Amino acid sequence: MTILDHGFYKRRTITVAQQLLGAMLVRDINGNSLSGMITETEAYLGRDDSACHAYRRRTPRNSVMFGPPGFAYVYLVYGIHHMLNIVTEKPGNPCAVLIRAFKPINGLRQMEAMRGRKGRDLSNGPGKLCQAMAIDKSFNGWDVKQGRTLWIESFQRFPANAIQAGPRIGIDYADPADREAPLRFWLE
Repeated sequence: MTILDHGFYKRRTITVAQQLLGAMLVRDINGNSLSGMITETEAYLGRDDSACHAYRRRTPRNSVMFGPPGFAYVYLVYGIHHMLNIVTEKPGNPCAVLIRAFKPINGLRQMEAMRGRKGRDLSNGPGKLCQAMAIDKSFNGWDVKQGRTLWIESFQRFPANAIQAGPRIGIDYADPADREAPLRFWLE
């Protein structure tokens, strides 16, 4: 498998969100490898997208989004759930892809222990997968292209007709057109 590089993330956010489906999210914890195949993503399109954290302005919280592609943007919601996003496009254009869900591949028992859950509930949401992989705010600004501690690599490709699209989840604050835009992608 090949670690996804700068060129992969420097493309249109929607393209990256779709092509991350089937990629492998990998986390190394003290020599133990945890991994899962990404099965759901959401695209956030910068200053033109009222659902995006960078819609209004640059802040200390969202500043990673304005940097180069291929870096993690990790933030906390509701004071308890971490969310893993990967910055896309060119520097200065604050776009990112939220990793929403994955199918565990390696390290299942360790993920279950960290999450305190088994089965479908283990990693079928962005906060759940971060807990299962021990991803927290310490990874905000992490270069996922370097291939250590936390990275994404090629794994399985899916044809366009295997990818479903629909509205994003949990963005009630956004403008109606942005709430309904089919920017959530998943594998059936």
